[in-house]
Amino acid sequence: MKPKYQVIIEDIKSKILSGDYSMGEQIPTESVMQETYGVSRHTVRKAILELSNEGFLRSEKGSGTYVSNQYQSKSSGASANKTIGVITTYISDYIFPSIIRGIESRLNKDNYSLLLASTNNDVEQEKKALEMMLSYGVDGLIVEPTKSNLYNPNISYYLSFKEQDVPFTMINAYYEELDVPFFCLDDVQSSYLATNELISKGHTQIGLIAKMDDLQGKYRMKGYIKALGEAKLRFQPEHILSFNTETKLDLYANLKTFLTENQDEMTALVCYNDEVGLEVVNVCRQLGISIPDKLSIIGQDNSYIAKNATINLTTLTHPQEQMGHDAADWIIKKLQGKKELPTETYYQPVLVEGETIKELNAKRDEVR
Repeated sequence: MKPKYQVIIEDIKSKILSGDYSMGEQIPTESVMQETYGVSRHTVRKAILELSNEGFLRSEKGSGTYVSNQYQSKSSGASANKTIGVITTYISDYIFPSIIRGIESRLNKDNYSLLLASTNNDVEQEKKALEMMLSYGVDGLIVEPTKSNLYNPNISYYLSFKEQDVPFTMINAYYEELDVPFFCLDDVQSSYLATNELISKGHTQIGLIAKMDDLQGKYRMKGYIKALGEAKLRFQPEHILSFNTETKLDLYANLKTFLTENQDEMTALVCYNDEVGLEVVNVCRQLGISIPDKLSIIGQDNSYIAKNATINLTTLTHPQEQMGHDAADWIIKKLQGKKELPTETYYQPVLVEGETIKELNAKRDEVR
């Protein structure tokens, strides 16, 4: 358990960084804080002293305690080198090392430093990462949103960056509540192409595995539905298996149930990404469902795990390193005062053929 004074420090610091307490504003009196936090006057004074030493507060004798701007002046301009903050949902998993490599390669060219944090797709960890970036005084920020398809309680922190004229951009997704530049794969098109590829191979009973707390999942479902509609195929809710960050741990078990219930009817599956596609492969092996003879599958993102898998997964491209490079380039140009920079950048996916899709039409022709 944290010491009580540390709880007070983190709460006041959070309110300052999010803009709840503005620069020069007087914070509550010691007696009010005692009552609010249920602590002694000594504990309150210890927290205020610590915050004053860090430059977040300043005390005026006989007047009160106020929000200081010293923490900003300490953190900004302390070095000739500019620092760009990067917040991603994950760091070492899936496509993220390639994205970060792209960011780093561009920043290194202009001698920018990189400050990296991850959220594990958790809004509380995102809050801490944003507070760290604000406290450090980064010159620019690149963010992969956390649970981008849900309401985000950290919007005030992004508004604080805007108020301080700190440029930021988003990658892979964006918060629809904010008017912010972004770099994204065309996720609707990715899933649309994936579904169309299966339809072109004669499949009419096509399922979908969708992650629904991220904007990518919402748009990938949209592409799937669009392709079914154009082919005049019926959308069947029972052929959809959705999950989110919290239920991802149960995906293997849920896939076993889903595939067992639908294996006699469903002939193909569009997967949210390659990671999910390979999980489907593992479950199918346990259930004795042959891929692609009994079930055709297609992933998305052309990730390194797909390239190194024991099965050659059919998938679609994701820009990864290029996206990271372009986002960093945008931030650098913005800091250099360049005008007419793009506010929306979409990358077009391309099919990467593998061995996990079966041509049903060919089988019909053979029978004839």
